[in-house]
Amino acid sequence: MLKIHKYSIGQSVRYTSGPFGRFGATGSFKVVRLLPLEGDEHQYRIKSAGEAFERVAKESQLDRER
Repeated sequence: MLKIHKYSIGQSVRYTSGPFGRFGATGSFKVVRLLPLEGDEHQYRIKSAGEAFERVAKESQLDRER
């Protein structure tokens, strides 16, 4: 069975970098690209308005914006 991405391009998400992430890497991001599975987990390219670069995040690091 093919697993589908939980989030879509353009969607606003909350990103949590996890216990080993750099300080300040948590917050509101926009999904800019859907990436293939890494193991059994989807990955996304995300971008924050306050940063000049994009990040790669695993689906477990993302949550819907409230």
